[in-house]
Amino acid sequence: MKTVRLLFLAGAAGDPTFWQPVANLLPASYRCTLQAYPEFAGQPKVASVHSFATLSDWVIDHISQPTIIVAQSMGGIIAIQAALRKPNYVQGLVLVATSGGLDTSALGAADWREDYLLNLAHLPTWFVEAQYDLSPDLAHVKQPVLLLWGDADPISPLAIGHALQQQLPHAHLHMIPQGQHDFAYQHAPQVAQHIRAFIESL
Repeated sequence: MKTVRLLFLAGAAGDPTFWQPVANLLPASYRCTLQAYPEFAGQPKVASVHSFATLSDWVIDHISQPTIIVAQSMGGIIAIQAALRKPNYVQGLVLVATSGGLDTSALGAADWREDYLLNLAHLPTWFVEAQYDLSPDLAHVKQPVLLLWGDADPISPLAIGHALQQQLPHAHLHMIPQGQHDFAYQHAPQVAQHIRAFIESL
């Protein structure tokens, strides 16, 4: 039996326990890593990590075995970079309610950054300051991609999922009814079922 390694990336809140309900519902044989970020969720600083770019580098540098990345929101930008930089290790992507490095304002997305600065003022501002345009690179993502989107998410509306499906060569989109931005946490059984089916199809 081949080993299945899953690397779960949180969004801008940086709390790896966001993914715990999903991980708990996956087969015990899956090796799940809920990635913690330096300076988030009580984690200590790492000298080399001081921006979203260096956080991305730090996460990607730690990928040294065949891995499927499951990423929420801003974590999806790290996941896409990992797929591009380490195609021999990244076997597939599960992207959940992410911008994917697209211009989300053109796709009807609400701006989340002001609320983030007000409600999470104790956290580093790396995610708020990050500005990425990965659209020229998406066609080079050769791995299979599962896109999971909620139909009631103002931050990453379904239009973004459709746009990513068009630009990623091997992507399939599934919609979670009544899914808000945190639907992976609130609807963990559905999300876990989709992830397991995706893995079994690889």
